[in-house]
Amino acid sequence: MEAKKRISEFRRDYPLLYNIVLIVLILLALALVSALLMNIGTRHGSHRTVPDFTGVKLQQAQRDADRSGLEIIVNDSLFVPAYEGGIVLDQLPKGGVEVKAGRKVYVTINSFRQKMVKIPYVAGRSLRQAKNMLELAGLGIDRLVYVEDMATNYVLEEFFDGVQIMPESRMQAEMGSGVTLRVGVEGGYGVTGVPKLIGMSLQRASSRLWELGLNVGSVSYDTDVDLLDRNDARVYYQSLDQGTSAALGSDVTLRLTTDAVKVEKCSAESDRAAQDRIDARLAEEARTDSLRRAGVLPENEDPARSDGAVQERSEDTMQNEEDFFL
Repeated sequence: MEAKKRISEFRRDYPLLYNIVLIVLILLALALVSALLMNIGTRHGSHRTVPDFTGVKLQQAQRDADRSGLEIIVNDSLFVPAYEGGIVLDQLPKGGVEVKAGRKVYVTINSFRQKMVKIPYVAGRSLRQAKNMLELAGLGIDRLVYVEDMATNYVLEEFFDGVQIMPESRMQAEMGSGVTLRVGVEGGYGVTGVPKLIGMSLQRASSRLWELGLNVGSVSYDTDVDLLDRNDARVYYQSLDQGTSAALGSDVTLRLTTDAVKVEKCSAESDRAAQDRIDARLAEEARTDSLRRAGVLPENEDPARSDGAVQERSEDTMQNEEDFFL
């Protein structure tokens, strides 16, 4: 009672100071309540170490998450033939990370089966059209087989697993599968230019090779590239150099990496080699023109074959060429 009386007297004698003290006390009380509520809402001090769920079946991962006070959320699914269906392929946050209890862990699982799609009928179309139709359907080209025919670079026949695809066919294939195309080439032989593939993804490099009449040969990845990183990998080696010529249907071996520095270095080296070949060809053409203007080389004679091999010349002609440049 005495304390209450003193407070009343203080309020009466010092109303302004009383109100200031009252406001300060209310603010302190609000701050204390807010801190308590924040601790409850964020489970302050209640941390968990996220287990590594990769390679674990989804059901087992969910049980492990429950024991750790976490929640599994399936965020995406992929189809990786090397893994069993339902296996966790990736997770976020990663295993070993400290989080608060109740945190959601988003996982990517391996689907049990790849999606099935109808194989489009592409015979009778140009190779470029056929490639585009197959890619739109989620398919690719397993093999280009060139046969002699007047319809150069037109698809003559289409096969999947050894079965010919006809207009009335209703055959389906797993998305990502490839079909075999028999393609015509006049005279039974043709050449095409080899594009630069370094820096491309496997999908883009494959598409580029197919449209130019070349096959994707063996494909390998650097040892540090795992299955989930392959979509980010880029070509750093191609067995046929950019800017050269190759027979239609030739194989091009590819190697890929996720090392951007390695890709950039190989790309620069490939560009320099291609430029050197261009410079050498221009120099040879200039030399040939000089010989022809000097009358050393007949107008209708080509000093080099189309495949780069030097034609045979008589000893006298070769001596005349040497004398001309002395």
